[in-house]
This record gives sequence, structure tokens and C-alpha cells, in this order.
Amino acid sequence: MTGAVIQALMSHWRRHWLQLATLLIGIALATGLWSAVQAINAEARASYQQASDQLALGLFDELRDPSGPIPIERYVVLRRTGWQVAAVLEGSLRVAGRTVQVMGVDMVAYPALPAVTQIEQSETPPDPADMLTAPGRLLAAPDLAQMLRTQSGLPPVLTSDSIPPDLILTDIGVAETLLEKSGQISRLIVLPDQPVGVPPLSEIAPELERVTASARLDAASLTDSFHLNLTAFGLLSFAVGLFIVHGTVGLAFAQRRAMIRTLRALGVSMRRLIWMIMAELTILALIGGTLGLILGFFLAGALLPDVAATLRGLYGAPVDGQMSLQPQWALAGLAMALAGTLLASGHALYRLARMPLLTGAGLHAWRGAAAGQHRTGLIGLILIAGGFAIGFAIDGLVAGFAMVGGILTGAALTLPFLLSLALSMFQRRARGPVAQWVWADMRAQLPGLSLALMALLLALAANIGVGTMVSSFRLTFVGWLDQRLTSEVYVTAIDNQQGRQIAEWLDPQVDAVLPIRSVELTHEIGPLFLYGVEDHQTYRDHWPLIATSAGEWDRVMAGKAVLINEQLARRAGLWPGDTLTLKADHTLTVAGVYSDYGNPTGQAIVSMPQLDQIAPGADTRRFGIRLAPERATEITQALRQQFDLPRQAVVQQAAMKAQSLAIFDNTFVVTSALNVLTLGVAGFAILTSLLTLWTQRLPQVTPVWALGLTRAQLARLELLRSVLLAAFTAVMALPLGLVLAWALLAVINVQAFGWRLPMFLFPVDWAYLFLLTLLAAFVAAALPALRLMRLPPADLLKVFANER
Repeated sequence: MTGAVIQALMSHWRRHWLQLATLLIGIALATGLWSAVQAINAEARASYQQASDQLALGLFDELRDPSGPIPIERYVVLRRTGWQVAAVLEGSLRVAGRTVQVMGVDMVAYPALPAVTQIEQSETPPDPADMLTAPGRLLAAPDLAQMLRTQSGLPPVLTSDSIPPDLILTDIGVAETLLEKSGQISRLIVLPDQPVGVPPLSEIAPELERVTASARLDAASLTDSFHLNLTAFGLLSFAVGLFIVHGTVGLAFAQRRAMIRTLRALGVSMRRLIWMIMAELTILALIGGTLGLILGFFLAGALLPDVAATLRGLYGAPVDGQMSLQPQWALAGLAMALAGTLLASGHALYRLARMPLLTGAGLHAWRGAAAGQHRTGLIGLILIAGGFAIGFAIDGLVAGFAMVGGILTGAALTLPFLLSLALSMFQRRARGPVAQWVWADMRAQLPGLSLALMALLLALAANIGVGTMVSSFRLTFVGWLDQRLTSEVYVTAIDNQQGRQIAEWLDPQVDAVLPIRSVELTHEIGPLFLYGVEDHQTYRDHWPLIATSAGEWDRVMAGKAVLINEQLARRAGLWPGDTLTLKADHTLTVAGVYSDYGNPTGQAIVSMPQLDQIAPGADTRRFGIRLAPERATEITQALRQQFDLPRQAVVQQAAMKAQSLAIFDNTFVVTSALNVLTLGVAGFAILTSLLTLWTQRLPQVTPVWALGLTRAQLARLELLRSVLLAAFTAVMALPLGLVLAWALLAVINVQAFGWRLPMFLFPVDWAYLFLLTLLAAFVAAALPALRLMRLPPADLLKVFANER
């Protein structure tokens, strides 16, 4: 009996192979988009963990000097008094136009590094003394090592697969030479198992602060918001894909009603049928899920390089651009495919279990009655209200996403009710029998298309919301760059001595030479970068302040106040009038807050004399040069020739803006790709729904054909019906998308990144998206309309002979 039931069930898919393909494609699309996002997130987090494991990052407490680098003399004192500490020197280095990080460690005292151990256990291990004696050795990942070997003046390079990309690991003595930071230490690692009786730090090094491993911000915590945004897009794409699965499975159950009635009449129990259909759905889910994993793997591989560049550029996170298959996201993808398929099929299975023995539910019954629209509309309104309540009552990124989820889900549930009201209004105002029939027919078919239209609504709202956010961000970012990058030329000297020579040489030739000096301090919110500025009209006229107080620049230049960026203001709750402690004996009043887009860390600005008091000896290697714009090229070439500076050391304002905008555009490559894919899946959902309704349309259109309308006219009306419903959905998606944009800019962005962006409107983009939606609906309806136009009249006449 079981074999006969299996054959009967499989016969349906043999007769409806297109329906089977639609089901598998729906599962594959849902799983593929979700798996791609999870693969990207897993790969990035694996890179963070590898960097932490291989370089012993975040495992030990650290000692830092809030005023800047730690003198080597302090390190010597700590070691002589018994403290077991290891020195680390870090900094950026430009090599062949590429910025890489240099990490120099005391190879003798630093904990065992797997990155070094791998080299020592290789087939041709180097002499350990080579790492400690001149010229030393550089350890780098294969790609970086190959590039470094082509550069002259560098120590020999060793390859290690354990080194993160864009990082050079070497002995601290070699790092001093490369970074030109002789006698300086960035931080000290406090080793475990300190000797008993060592003097307290407050006696021998009172200026040093001990930072616990748990208190430091690592790459994973900095990028959590980025990964959470990707996950949200993945879930949205997965939900849209499930609409396809739900519609296709519903059609399959509806078309099998006669078969199920016959099998039950022959003695097959409902329990056995349910279990066998669940087994069938499980097999189909695993097949579709496997196809989705393959799709997701290649999609993630195509997007990962841009994600890696974004994470390295915005957060300095060590992410490799190579894709590898990891069991956790592969198994999670299959589990999501299985759970999603069963979830999308749950309602149909429930109806099947309750179906009477000799009665098969009609096709309309499978779609559900329109009366339920009032109930779902009410539930939708409750979800929308609940989402707003959560967003306004609870702080935090999770609460922000809960608010967005409630609004989107509620809006999707209210869509059928709103469309029904709109169609009723047009039906009452229609003139002529054909027009009245078209509107009534659209309303009658609405339950069968509601899921596809919900998917379209979510996809359009996501496109409008995210597009508005990105475009607002870009418009704001361009204006912000115009304010921040006011100097016509920026130059970076090799060392402080050359910096002084450059400033003296430039002074009589240009309008102003503005030093750019900074130092890294520790703060309760994480790293705090303190900048010193000279009193020049450039800052007063152009610096982008978003919160001010009376005479803010005068007070800052007098050494009585400080300006902070928006990230520090929001995370520490500091606004004009509050006080900020920069060092134990340096507390200043906050005079203003400035925008600082794209920066994940806190930043503050004081006068140049104040910076020298807080952190004496800060580097003076970077300068902004004010001069007539037409002289920028002349001065740039003269600087390179006079001081033998590399091309990347002297940059004109226009080139820096272009580079910044290119980085910005790369940041949203993944977002744009997911937007397009989600809209494509929604269009496919409309197609599957129309194909689902095809067999149910004949009883509705045949009487109209018999009354005189031609098949071509009916086909055109089918196209019109699809386009009109898509147009109504697009109109309703616009306010939802704008609410989503507001939530992203005013809630999610603030919680995730620490800054709030103004919201701009882009009607041209909406018009383009509206036309694209109509085109997608037209293409989706083209196949059913073509079928209707080519249907033989004999098939239409059979409708009157069949029992309905």
C-alpha cells in the first residue's frame, strides 16, 4: 500500500513538472539568499577569531598610557621590578600605495604566537636568532608577503598562513625602524602568573592604566551592527522566498484533492497520508536547500571581497576576501530550508488533516475566504502599534529591529484589507458591465494573490527604505566631506624632522599650513582619539557642528573647552555643558558636538597648546595646506620633488574626496545587491501566484468569453489586472518605505553606529522603482495571458460540461 501511495503522490509532480520546478526554485532562492548572508557573516567572524587566536589578541590585560605612547624606560622599570609584561608597538605603513598594519612584539617576552610557531615548524625553519637580529624578519600572509618581496629596503619576508591580511608581524626592534617610532611602545601585555610581591602599578607607573581583556572593543563587537543589518536582509529575503513555497504547496494540495479523496476511500489512513506528504516535503526541502546552498556559496563568494574591503576600511577588521565552506552555515541553511518549507506548508497540512473522508476542499477553499482579511488587518494594526511602542519605549539595536519587524509584518498583514477597500471603491464607481466585472474579478482573486502582493510590498518597502537611507547618507556624506576636507592639499612627512622642514618651506608660499596632530587615549567607551588644532578661520567656518554653545571655538582655543564627535556624545551621554575627562588632571567642558560619519570610535578636538599639555611629543607629520585651488597641482609636484616624497604622501583634496566616495559606494554594494535580489524574488512570487491561479481562472473567464469578449481581450484584461494590483501595492509601499527609512536613519543607525542622519526624499528614484514594478508585474502576467490567448475554444467550452 505504501508503494502505491508513493507512486500516486509522485504522479502529481510528473504531470506538473513546472510546479515542481517552481517549488524547488522558491526553496532554493529563500535558502540561497539567507545562506549567502550567513556565509559572509561566518567568514568574517572566523577571520576575527583567527586573528585573535593567532596573535593572542584580547586574551590578556593591557597597560596603556592615556597621554600616548609608553616610553621604553617605563618598560625597563616594570621588568626590573618583577612585572611580567610584553611590549607591543603598532602603527600604519604605506607600502606600494597600500596601507598595512605593522605589529611589533617583544619576541622574547610575548606569549607563544601560533603565527610564529607555524614558521618554526615549517620544512625550512629560520634560525630563531634571525628574528631578533638585524635586519630581522617580516611575517605576512601569502598575498601580502609576495607584494612585500618586490619592495626594496625591507627586511626578508616569511610567509605564514596564520597572519591576518594586511598585517605585518615582526620583532619590536624592526617595527621601530619601519614606523620610525624609536623608543616608543603602544601597549604592554600583562602576562598571567605574576610573581608574588611585585610593587603595585600606582607606585612605579602611576600614569599607566590597566585595561582588562573584557573591557576592550574588538573587531567582532565593532562590526556586530553591520552583521545584524545583513542578517535582517537575509531574513527578509528568506521570508519573501517562503511566499513562493506557500503558494506552490497550496496549489499542489488543492489539485490533489481528488487523489487524496480516492486514496482515503481505498483505505489509506489520514495519519499515513500526512506522514508521507511530510516526508515528501522534507525530501523536496533538502533538494531545494542543497541547490540554495550552492547558490548562496557562489553569491557570497561574489560579494565577500566588497564586504571584506568595507569591514577593513570602516572598522580595521581583519577579514580575508576568500570564501570557504564552513559546516555551521551549511547545516544552518539546510535547517532553515526544512523549517521554512514545513512552516509554509503547515496551514495546508492542517486543512488536509481536517478534510472529511469523501469531501475534497475546493480550490477556493484552499485560498481562504476574503472574510479573514478583516481579522488579519486588525492583527496587522496591532503589530504596527506594538512595533512603534517597542521602538519608543526600549533602547538598543535589538529593540530597533523589533520595531522595524513589527511595522513591516503588520503592514504586510493589512495589505489585503486595504486593497479590498480600494477595489471596492473603484467597483462602485465603475461604469459599464465589463469594467464592473474587472474590478469585481480582481477583488475575488485577491485572496489567491495576497501572499505574492505581500512579498512585493516588503520588497518595495525595503528598496525604498534602504535606498532612501543610502542616498540620504551619500548626500550628507558629500556635504560633510566638503566641510571636513577644506584644505586644498594634504601632505604626510616621513618623520617629525621632515615635517618641520616641510612646514618651514611651505609657510611663505601658501595661505596657511595647518598641522594635523593626534594621540590615542583610553576612555570608558573604548579608544578615544584626541586631535589638536590651531586657531584658524578654516575650522570656524567649515567644521560641521550639530550641537553648539555660545563662543564654542573661542573657548576651545583658550584651552577651556573641548569639541567631541557624535559617536562619543551619544555613547557617553555628553552634550554641550557636560564635562569630559581626558586625563586624570585634564577635565574640560564640552562646547560642541560635530558629525563624524564612518568613524566607529570616539574623537575629541582641543587647542594645540592643550594637546601638548595632555600628550607632549605627539607626531607632527601631517599637514593640511590652504592655498588657491589653481595652485594645488603646482605645490603638490613641488613638494614631491623638493622632499622626495612618494605619490601617496601628497594628496590633493579632489583625489581624497574621490577615494572617500569610492569607499562609501563599496560599503553598500552588498545592500544594493540584496535589494535587487529581493525584488527579483518578489517578482517571481507574483509569477508563481498567477500560475497557481491559472486553473482556477477558467470558470471565471469562460462565461465572459461566451458573452462576447474575445480571448485576446481577456488576455489584455489579465495583464491589466496584474499591473493594477502591482501599482496599488507600489503606492501603498511608498509610505511604508519612508517609515522604514526613518527607522533606519533615526533609530537603527543611531543604535548601531552612534550617529543620526538627516532624511532626504528622492521622487525620481521612486518613479524608477514604480516603473520597474509595473514591468515586473507585466512580465509575470505575460505567460498566463499568453496561455489564455492561445487556449482552444473547445477547452473553454468544456468548462460548462465539468462539475464545478
